[in-house]
Parts: sequence; structure tokens; C-alpha cells
Amino acid sequence: MNIKEQYEMAKEAYERWGVDVEGVLDKLQKIPISIHCWQGDDVSGFEVNKQELSGGIDVTGNYPGKAKTPEQLRGDLEKALSLIPGKHRVNLHMIYAETNGEVVERDQLEPKHFENWVNWAKENGLGLDFNPTLFSHPKAADGLTLAHPDKEIRDYWIRHCIASRKIAEYFGKELGTPALTNIWIPDGFKDIPSDRLTPRQRLKESLDEIFAVEIDEKYNVDAVESKLFGIGSEAYVVGSHEFYLGYALKNNKLCLLDTGHYHPTEVVSNKISAMLLYSDQLALHVSRPVRWDSDHVVIFDDELKEIGLEIVRNGALDKVRIGLDFFDASINRVAAWTIGTRNMIKALLYALLQPNEHLKQLQEEGNFTARLALMEEFKTYPFGAIWDYYCEKMGVPAKETWLEDIKHYENEVLLKR
Repeated sequence: MNIKEQYEMAKEAYERWGVDVEGVLDKLQKIPISIHCWQGDDVSGFEVNKQELSGGIDVTGNYPGKAKTPEQLRGDLEKALSLIPGKHRVNLHMIYAETNGEVVERDQLEPKHFENWVNWAKENGLGLDFNPTLFSHPKAADGLTLAHPDKEIRDYWIRHCIASRKIAEYFGKELGTPALTNIWIPDGFKDIPSDRLTPRQRLKESLDEIFAVEIDEKYNVDAVESKLFGIGSEAYVVGSHEFYLGYALKNNKLCLLDTGHYHPTEVVSNKISAMLLYSDQLALHVSRPVRWDSDHVVIFDDELKEIGLEIVRNGALDKVRIGLDFFDASINRVAAWTIGTRNMIKALLYALLQPNEHLKQLQEEGNFTARLALMEEFKTYPFGAIWDYYCEKMGVPAKETWLEDIKHYENEVLLKR
């Protein structure tokens, strides 16, 4: 039985429960995922005066083929995108600027340093998102940036974040889709602080100064990202979830939830519905924590499914901006992008194929027996046949056949670097 025949049988099974499968596939192809560029080069970037990776971030592994130039990185992204169904976005960090061999301080970078990225995005029909880079820099060596007690250092990073927002505005104007500018900082202490409040006061004041520069949300949308702890900030992080949640709500900014930035027993899926009651929009960085914020490649696990379900059944596809954030140098980097992004899309498809309205009704009626039974039965419905057909329909390899493309690309491109 071929893919089309399997699809027709699966389609019939879902449609018995009122699921419009063709409508689901039409909806799915309109959902963009923001794919992070830094998986392709281990968060190295292209600064002339490149620094060692720092800020509580670590990338392990030395698989051959790491991108060393902007052209190589864009080529690798193109390969991954050719194996991923749908039209998506690419998420950049400030350290991916191209300065033609000139040393340009991060607070002096301009839109012109990202013209190649914008031209490439236009050619490939992609949107771009952005992040200031407040790590891997001498002025972040002691683990403090926007919350630093030294005003000169704080001002440097404030200027850097303002410059980032202006570059994102350029993206939005050129590409016709607003860029998300997400601010994450590594600020914190390794051991127990004697004063938690003062650094947070400084961070609030720094953010206020950054956002005082008005940029039209038609071109740029601002987000702030929390964290529980990192290497070197095990005891205290200035930008905690509570800090940024309060700041985002009070200042009309998006709160970005990274799935690896919470206590190991916390799940982001459970936060989405609560936050959407008070926020028009929120943003995600989907990763896979293993005991801590270790940024493993996203797999099709229970939490990923639950994130997809929470977004879909709450009618929030236009309210949640989905991005990815993982980096694994122990496996083929292009394959990592492909695996993680395809899994995120799978989770959304899985959620869209559930009889969500019927399940809600059962809960409202107090029929918890039928609710549990159906939720369990749908776990083994022929979802895979719908996914394979969707891939084929979108012109990308179905099943595991994409691995052949990766192996060919590795032999012909990656291993020759």
C-alpha cells in the first residue's frame, strides 16, 4: 500500500470523529517555525574578534562539517529547509553580523551588516527573527550585563540591545513580516547572593531604557526570556520567570518561555493557557532539557505533544510564536535541525488531528471516563500516515528517506570543509 492509499484510510478514521483532515493540512502549512541559526556552527558566530563561548552556555561534540562562514551556514540552512515541510523563519543572533573583516563593536552594528541575510531570506521566502548577544564577550566576563553595577558596562549592553531592535526593524520592513527580538541575558551569581533586589532593579531600569526607543510593532515585536539557572549562575539568575512575566505584562512585551529554562519538574505546556488569559501573545523556544538546560535536539515526546495540544486546542496558533533553541555538535548538525523542526511540526499536526471540541465537551459534562478513554485511543490512531502524506504533498522526503539526502550532503559538502 502506497503513501496515498495509507493516507486515505487514515483520513477516513479521523473524519469519523469530525476532523477535517484536508483543512488540518492547509492550516499546518501556514504555521511558521523560527529555526535557530546557531545549531549550524555551535553558537560561534562570525565576529572578527571572536571570543570563547560563555554565559552559562556549552556545546559538546566535534562532529565534522561545522559551518565556518556565513555562506556555509546559509547553505546548511537551505539543505535543512529542503527536508522540512512548510515555509518557516530563521532566527539570528547579533554575532552573525558580516563586517567584511572589520572589527565592529556590538553596540555599533547596523542593518548594513545583515544585508546578506536579508537578501538570502528574500530569495528563499523566509522571515527573520533576532537576538542581541549578551554573552561570549569581555564585557560579560563576570556574568553580569544589563544588571551590572558598573554603569559603563550596563550602558554598553543597553546600546547593544537598542541596536538589535533597529536591525530587527530593518528585517521587518524589508521582509514584510515583523521580526521577534528576544532579549536573554546570562546575569546571575554562582553562589548565594546577599542582595537579590538591587540587580533586578538595575535590570528593570536597563530594559526601560532599551524600550524607550519606540519601534513600530508592524516591523518588530519585543520579547524577554527568563531562566532558572546556568553554568556559573547556579544560585541566582536576575532575569527569573517571575521578573520577566511581571515586566512583560506591565510593559506590553511578549514573555518568551524556553522549555529548558525551568525546574526539571516544571513543564511549559502547563503555563501556556494561564498566560494567554493575560497576554495577547507569547513566544516559545522549544528545546529538550535533560536534567537541566542542556538544549538537546527536540524529539517527539510527551511534552512536545502537550505543547502542540495546548496551542491548538486553545485556538492560539496566531498567538504563540514558536521558535526552536537547541545545539548538538555530537551529531550531524543539518540532521539535528531537520529532526527537531520536523518533530515540532509533527506535534502541531498531532494536535490538529485530535477531536478537541468533543474532548472539551466531555470534560464540561463531567464524563471523565470517555475523555480518558478517547485521549488514550487517539494516541494510536494512524497519525503517521497523515504525516507521510503531508511531507509528500509539500515536496519533502517522507519517513526516514531524508537521511539519504543528509548522508549525500555530508559526503559532498560537510566532509570537504
